[in-house]
Amino acid sequence: MTWIILLFFLGILFLSVEVIVPGGILGTIGGLMMFGGCVMAFIDYGSGGGMLAVTLAVALTILAFFIEFRILPRTSVGRRAFLTREITAVSAAFGDEARDLIGKSAEALTMLSPSGYIMIEGKRYEAFCQSGQVPAGAALEVTGADNFRLIVSETKNK
Repeated sequence: MTWIILLFFLGILFLSVEVIVPGGILGTIGGLMMFGGCVMAFIDYGSGGGMLAVTLAVALTILAFFIEFRILPRTSVGRRAFLTREITAVSAAFGDEARDLIGKSAEALTMLSPSGYIMIEGKRYEAFCQSGQVPAGAALEVTGADNFRLIVSETKNK
Protein backbone atom coordinates (compact mmCIF):
# COMPACT_ATOMS: atom_id res chain seq x y z
CA MET A 1 0.00 0.00 0.00
CA THR A 2 2.88 2.36 0.81
CA TRP A 3 4.35 1.98 -2.71
CA ILE A 4 1.00 2.72 -4.32
CA ILE A 5 0.55 5.91 -2.27
CA LEU A 6 4.15 6.94 -2.95
CA LEU A 7 3.74 6.42 -6.71
CA PHE A 8 0.49 8.41 -6.70
CA PHE A 9 2.04 11.24 -4.68
CA LEU A 10 5.14 11.45 -6.89
CA GLY A 11 3.02 11.14 -10.04
CA ILE A 12 0.80 14.07 -9.05
CA LEU A 13 3.86 16.06 -7.97
CA PHE A 14 5.58 15.49 -11.36
CA LEU A 15 2.37 16.36 -13.25
CA SER A 16 2.06 19.56 -11.21
CA VAL A 17 5.67 20.60 -11.80
CA GLU A 18 5.19 19.99 -15.53
CA VAL A 19 3.07 23.16 -15.73
CA ILE A 20 5.99 25.30 -14.56
CA VAL A 21 8.85 23.31 -16.16
CA PRO A 22 7.72 22.61 -19.74
CA GLY A 23 9.10 19.86 -21.92
CA GLY A 24 6.82 16.88 -21.38
CA ILE A 25 9.37 14.66 -19.62
CA LEU A 26 8.19 15.26 -16.05
CA GLY A 27 4.53 14.93 -17.04
CA THR A 28 5.23 11.66 -18.83
CA ILE A 29 7.16 10.29 -15.84
CA GLY A 30 4.35 11.42 -13.51
CA GLY A 31 1.73 9.72 -15.66
CA LEU A 32 3.77 6.52 -15.78
CA MET A 33 4.16 6.58 -11.98
CA MET A 34 0.41 6.90 -11.52
CA PHE A 35 -0.13 4.10 -14.06
CA GLY A 36 2.36 1.97 -12.12
CA GLY A 37 0.47 2.67 -8.90
CA CYS A 38 -2.77 1.54 -10.57
CA VAL A 39 -1.13 -1.65 -11.86
CA MET A 40 0.22 -2.40 -8.38
CA ALA A 41 -3.26 -1.82 -6.93
CA PHE A 42 -4.73 -4.34 -9.40
CA ILE A 43 -2.04 -6.88 -8.52
CA ASP A 44 -2.22 -6.42 -4.74
CA TYR A 45 -5.97 -5.77 -4.23
CA GLY A 46 -7.71 -7.28 -7.26
CA SER A 47 -10.12 -5.61 -9.64
CA GLY A 48 -12.01 -3.74 -6.90
CA GLY A 49 -8.86 -2.13 -5.48
CA GLY A 50 -7.52 -1.50 -8.99
CA MET A 51 -10.68 0.27 -10.12
CA LEU A 52 -10.63 2.36 -6.95
CA ALA A 53 -7.00 3.31 -7.72
CA VAL A 54 -7.87 4.24 -11.33
CA THR A 55 -10.83 6.35 -10.16
CA LEU A 56 -8.65 8.03 -7.56
CA ALA A 57 -5.89 8.66 -10.14
CA VAL A 58 -8.31 10.29 -12.58
CA ALA A 59 -9.90 12.40 -9.81
CA LEU A 60 -6.51 13.52 -8.47
CA THR A 61 -5.29 14.40 -11.96
CA ILE A 62 -8.41 16.44 -12.70
CA LEU A 63 -8.11 18.18 -9.32
CA ALA A 64 -4.40 18.94 -9.87
CA PHE A 65 -5.03 20.38 -13.34
CA PHE A 66 -7.99 22.42 -12.05
CA ILE A 67 -5.82 23.92 -9.31
CA GLU A 68 -2.95 24.56 -11.75
CA PHE A 69 -4.99 26.18 -14.51
CA ARG A 70 -7.82 27.89 -12.57
CA ILE A 71 -6.47 28.78 -9.15
CA LEU A 72 -2.67 29.07 -9.60
CA PRO A 73 -2.82 31.77 -12.34
CA ARG A 74 -4.69 34.05 -9.91
CA THR A 75 -1.93 33.88 -7.30
CA SER A 76 1.20 36.06 -7.26
CA VAL A 77 3.38 33.04 -8.07
CA GLY A 78 1.09 32.01 -10.91
CA ARG A 79 1.05 35.49 -12.44
CA ARG A 80 4.83 35.31 -12.74
CA ALA A 81 4.84 31.73 -14.07
CA PHE A 82 2.14 32.04 -16.76
CA LEU A 83 2.23 34.17 -19.88
CA THR A 84 -0.51 36.76 -19.91
CA ARG A 85 0.43 38.92 -22.89
CA GLU A 86 0.75 38.11 -26.54
CA ILE A 87 3.94 38.95 -28.39
CA THR A 88 2.94 40.50 -31.70
CA ALA A 89 6.34 41.56 -33.05
CA VAL A 90 7.55 40.02 -36.29
CA SER A 91 11.15 38.92 -36.60
CA ALA A 92 11.03 37.51 -40.09
CA ALA A 93 9.21 37.94 -43.36
CA PHE A 94 6.86 35.09 -44.27
CA GLY A 95 4.86 34.14 -47.33
CA ASP A 96 3.38 37.07 -49.23
CA GLU A 97 5.35 39.65 -47.24
CA ALA A 98 8.64 37.97 -48.23
CA ARG A 99 7.59 37.78 -51.90
CA ASP A 100 6.65 41.47 -51.84
CA LEU A 101 10.14 42.38 -50.59
CA ILE A 102 11.99 40.64 -53.45
CA GLY A 103 13.62 43.24 -55.68
CA LYS A 104 13.56 45.97 -53.01
CA SER A 105 16.62 47.91 -51.91
CA ALA A 106 17.97 47.37 -48.41
CA GLU A 107 20.74 48.58 -46.15
CA ALA A 108 22.88 46.32 -43.97
CA LEU A 109 22.34 47.20 -40.31
CA THR A 110 25.00 44.78 -39.13
CA MET A 111 27.83 43.05 -40.90
CA LEU A 112 26.39 40.16 -42.89
CA SER A 113 28.84 37.34 -42.38
CA PRO A 114 26.92 35.81 -44.20
CA SER A 115 23.87 36.37 -41.93
CA GLY A 116 22.86 39.56 -40.20
CA TYR A 117 20.18 42.24 -40.09
CA ILE A 118 19.01 44.59 -42.83
CA MET A 119 16.64 47.54 -42.99
CA ILE A 120 13.94 47.79 -45.65
CA GLU A 121 11.56 50.75 -45.59
CA GLY A 122 12.10 51.28 -41.85
CA LYS A 123 11.63 47.63 -40.86
CA ARG A 124 14.37 45.32 -39.60
CA TYR A 125 14.69 41.82 -41.10
CA GLU A 126 17.10 38.94 -40.78
CA ALA A 127 18.96 38.29 -44.00
CA PHE A 128 21.55 36.00 -45.60
CA CYS A 129 24.05 37.26 -48.14
CA GLN A 130 25.10 34.68 -50.72
CA SER A 131 28.24 36.57 -51.67
CA GLY A 132 29.78 36.23 -48.19
CA GLN A 133 30.68 39.10 -45.90
CA VAL A 134 29.10 42.51 -46.39
CA PRO A 135 29.94 45.45 -44.09
CA ALA A 136 27.31 47.36 -42.14
CA GLY A 137 25.86 50.23 -44.15
CA ALA A 138 26.29 48.47 -47.51
CA ALA A 139 23.59 48.86 -50.16
CA LEU A 140 21.81 45.57 -50.82
CA GLU A 141 19.03 44.15 -52.94
CA VAL A 142 16.62 41.41 -51.86
CA THR A 143 16.91 38.51 -54.33
CA GLY A 144 14.83 35.84 -52.60
CA ALA A 145 13.61 34.29 -49.38
CA ASP A 146 14.03 30.92 -47.68
CA ASN A 147 12.76 29.63 -44.36
CA PHE A 148 12.87 32.56 -41.93
CA ARG A 149 15.21 35.02 -43.66
CA LEU A 150 15.60 37.09 -46.76
CA ILE A 151 18.35 36.41 -49.27
CA VAL A 152 20.23 39.51 -50.36
CA SER A 153 23.11 40.45 -52.62
CA GLU A 154 25.27 43.53 -52.74
CA THR A 155 24.12 46.24 -55.10
CA LYS A 156 26.70 46.85 -57.81
CA ASN A 157 27.58 50.52 -58.28
CA LYS A 158 27.96 51.41 -61.95
